[in-house]
Amino acid sequence: MVGSAHEELEQGLARVMNAASITNLQRLSGGASRETWRFAADGADFVLQRVRAGTVGGFQVEPKVLSAAHSAGVPVAELVVDGADRTELNSPFMIVRAVEGETIARKILRDDTFDIARKVLTKQLGVAAAHLHQIDASSIPGLVADDQMNRYQTVLRDLGEPHPVFEATFRWLEINKPESTSACLVHGDYRLGNIMVNENGLSAILDWELAHIGDPMEDLGWLCVRAWRFGGAFPAAGLGTYDELFDAYASVTGVRPDSDVVRWWEILGTLKWGIICISQAATHLMGIARSHELAAIGRRVCENEYDLIELLTERTQ
Repeated sequence: MVGSAHEELEQGLARVMNAASITNLQRLSGGASRETWRFAADGADFVLQRVRAGTVGGFQVEPKVLSAAHSAGVPVAELVVDGADRTELNSPFMIVRAVEGETIARKILRDDTFDIARKVLTKQLGVAAAHLHQIDASSIPGLVADDQMNRYQTVLRDLGEPHPVFEATFRWLEINKPESTSACLVHGDYRLGNIMVNENGLSAILDWELAHIGDPMEDLGWLCVRAWRFGGAFPAAGLGTYDELFDAYASVTGVRPDSDVVRWWEILGTLKWGIICISQAATHLMGIARSHELAAIGRRVCENEYDLIELLTERTQ
């Protein structure tokens, strides 16, 4: 952003924040649909997320979910301004109080700085998920249920590619589908890579745009998918054991997760990530968005097929 556009954003932020000065405005990394900026308003640090121009949709219920999570004691950045329906910055936005920490999984898993954090993160993630799942979903207008099985079966069918391992996995999942014990607020992308960590452990859970109503074990299963261990030796985010995660969760809810149910969601999560890899590669191959990163992600489809063969073989022995 150059010259007048940068100044225009500073002026808009001053109005939104009712601040005498906006300083240190800098662009951070962002996704395809959002811009992320850090700035100081009268000396205090904040983060702005704004929908990119031309993007369909906005923040929908995410600011309300973030606010509810913060009120429930879940470690998240504090929502300062819900701009989902406001126009001062030319497109929907939200502003949160800045949180310090690291998000890069490789550093969290390996750097000496996080030696203490690694010892407590599994417990902290279990406790945070438990608090999240106890939030009254009916208190968040607009939150919708999401049938993950149906969604990804449809995606795979529409892609039109034969993937026998994925098709066999869908059959196994259907046959072995557990009864859902409850429907609650689910983060939807609860994993290493979407958390912020400081020297003492978990400082914030990030990226709430996929939040929906679902089975609480979806989040625990996704956390344990091998892809999100980033080479770590243990199943829970590469950091801890299933028992450590389940015990921490039960310390809040009083009910210990059923390991077979979490495993079912881990298998669905592995399948889901494999299908997402196909979809992202197709975006590149079809010329919708030419990208080395998207092409490389397509090469990871076979990793998920291998993981599923291992998981299904293990479950049938």
